Amino acid sequence: MDVRNLTIKKIQEGLLNKTFSALELTETFLDRIEKEDPNIGAYLSVNAKSAVAQAESVDIAIAKDEPLSAVAGIPLGIKDNLLIEGWKTTAASKMLAHYRSAYDATVIRKLKTAGSIFLGKTNMDEFAMGSSTENSAFQKTRNPHDLQRVPGGSSGGSAAAVAADLAVAALGSDTGGSIRQPASFCGVVGLKPTYGAVSRYGLIAMASSLDQIGPITKTVEDAAILFNAIAGQDAADATSAATNYGETLLQPKLETVRALTIGIPEEYFVSNLDSEIGLALQQVIKDLEGLGIKTKKVSLPNTKHALSCYYIIMPAEVSSNLERLEGIRYAEIDGVHRDKESLVELYKQNRSRGFGAEAKRRIMLGTFVLSSGYYDAYYARAQKVRSLIKQDFDEAFKEVDVLLTPVAPTRAFAIGEKTNDPLQMYLSDIFTIPVNLAGVPAISIPTRPIKGLPIGFQLIGRHWREEDILGIGQYYEKIHI
Repeated sequence: MDVRNLTIKKIQEGLLNKTFSALELTETFLDRIEKEDPNIGAYLSVNAKSAVAQAESVDIAIAKDEPLSAVAGIPLGIKDNLLIEGWKTTAASKMLAHYRSAYDATVIRKLKTAGSIFLGKTNMDEFAMGSSTENSAFQKTRNPHDLQRVPGGSSGGSAAAVAADLAVAALGSDTGGSIRQPASFCGVVGLKPTYGAVSRYGLIAMASSLDQIGPITKTVEDAAILFNAIAGQDAADATSAATNYGETLLQPKLETVRALTIGIPEEYFVSNLDSEIGLALQQVIKDLEGLGIKTKKVSLPNTKHALSCYYIIMPAEVSSNLERLEGIRYAEIDGVHRDKESLVELYKQNRSRGFGAEAKRRIMLGTFVLSSGYYDAYYARAQKVRSLIKQDFDEAFKEVDVLLTPVAPTRAFAIGEKTNDPLQMYLSDIFTIPVNLAGVPAISIPTRPIKGLPIGFQLIGRHWREEDILGIGQYYEKIHI
């Protein structure tokens, strides 16, 4: 069975027409993972027994002519910071190497109810801290298009799994670009929804005011389908909100799309942008104008402060969120014995062995900016700058409906190229970070590759207007594919 061109919609048609069964589909993916993933490293763990059981349940429902949800029978990869009851959930950290989830994340519960199939947990940068998936405590993930290059991060395992046809789609999390950047590097679609559109309950938190769960898929249409399945208000997440996207999310009308105006922010087309990516995006703009969509230059003047602002707010929240992990309540740390002279010494040993270098760097930075005498100088000031960045988006959206920007300043870089230079690694997210600070939705959509390596462009929408960026994306896809 050839799964290389399958999408969510095609699978639904195949299941309903009985072209193949959910079990046949699932077993094919499990076989591909067994054969192909040792070269890529997309998965940290695979749960074949559970996947087969889920597939059999879907086949029984089909045999009884029961109605199927839009995502029933779809084999998915799940980023390893999302809880699935009874499954290992490590966040790619030694700190949680032996932790098994006690409950389902809300998005997992929704997809279970809808009949989706979970193949396994995908690799990531430890606690979602990174832009290359090289910070995993367990393995490196390789880009399926060039095994000597990174897949991006932190959701690199999810993006690589979809790109290598080791899953039809996957879930990731995005704190500063962690869905969109790996999607761009791997040539797939990655959607970061509006903050609050998808419940974060059951996501191992990195930076709670920035984190958002979203889909990584082969097509924009698939992203809309999977997003629609996981979106909505949740009593367990006070930051989530009721959503009502309707049919326009899944079936956009061309006249509606043509009525939109796309803004081109001058601050994103700067000297550190790879010249070939700049030229590719100019072609994207021409293609969209060819669809009848108007474009207009706009300005987001505080974009230049976004990176420094983010690397104060995010570590501060990291420091707070990871304080609960001391190597006692959730899992024991290998090589540390509990018969220490004092509890403080046990904590020191656990946290020294359990956290990797990048996690320690961000915890220490965050603790510093929150400390007495420095809070006002750094954290409070960064929050004021964050408000200015959000205001920039609000002002721009008075003139236009959507913004078009690069996703990353470069294509996928070589494994090891930036591991010894944290600042250069952080710069990989310079075009995606402002979106998280403002809480608006954004999507990475693949365009024509450059010298065999994928690149994507980013569409940014107003709060709660995922339908605008998904609609433009779906019509762009029709002329591009």
